[in-house]
Amino acid sequence: MSNHAAGHTHHWEFSWAPMVLTIGIVLVVPLTFVSWFVYKNPTLAAGFAGVGVPLLLVGISKWVAEGLSHKPLIEGVSPSALPIFIISEVFIFLGLFVSYWTMRLSAGGAWPPAGTPEHMNLALPVVMTIILVTSSVTYHVAEEKLDHGDLGGFRGWLFLSIILGLSFLGCTIYEYSHLLHEGFGPSTNAYSTAFFSITGFHASHVLVGLGVFLAVLIPALAGKTNKYFTFCAGMYWHFVDVVWFFVATQVYYW
Repeated sequence: MSNHAAGHTHHWEFSWAPMVLTIGIVLVVPLTFVSWFVYKNPTLAAGFAGVGVPLLLVGISKWVAEGLSHKPLIEGVSPSALPIFIISEVFIFLGLFVSYWTMRLSAGGAWPPAGTPEHMNLALPVVMTIILVTSSVTYHVAEEKLDHGDLGGFRGWLFLSIILGLSFLGCTIYEYSHLLHEGFGPSTNAYSTAFFSITGFHASHVLVGLGVFLAVLIPALAGKTNKYFTFCAGMYWHFVDVVWFFVATQVYYW
């Protein structure tokens, strides 16, 4: 074999991380939530979560470790591939919004339907918007620090972004618990179904984004970073941030 041919020989790489990660996601997201909210079975939900969360964490940690230690066959492909994934996510959110718009416009003046609290907390989504926008800014600063070789600054600003993301989820949990206490749940009426579906779907993306941030932070604590992984994590987070503007304006104020 010539040297030219040898230089272009492809090799196979095997990893069990994507399969384990996928199983973990299926167990945690749809099965756990369906068991809890649809079948009202806390034991079954805890079982799915108890198996799914460890698999999710193991899959993420293994995949990240491989990404940081293995040289990719095609350098820099992820920044081009991630937007394709984001487009698919846009269509999922668009489907939810179209369903909500159709239902809202069909209702006319009879909106919100009976069973909706008279006074929804409209100040909380403003606070949540400020938190989420700030988290995008702090992550941008973290990326700037990394570009200038300041690994310590990168870790600090990334950690701050994670804290802000957790604060956003804390606001979501607070709001959900308050609404459920008032008897406004996913099955109360058409608006509640749309409200919990859209905001919950967005919250799941925030949770995934925080998992990605954690996967970036842990290796960074050991001095290991990957510019493509860091860039893609930020791109995904900014997408989640932009989508929130549509969620907040449509679900809360329209």
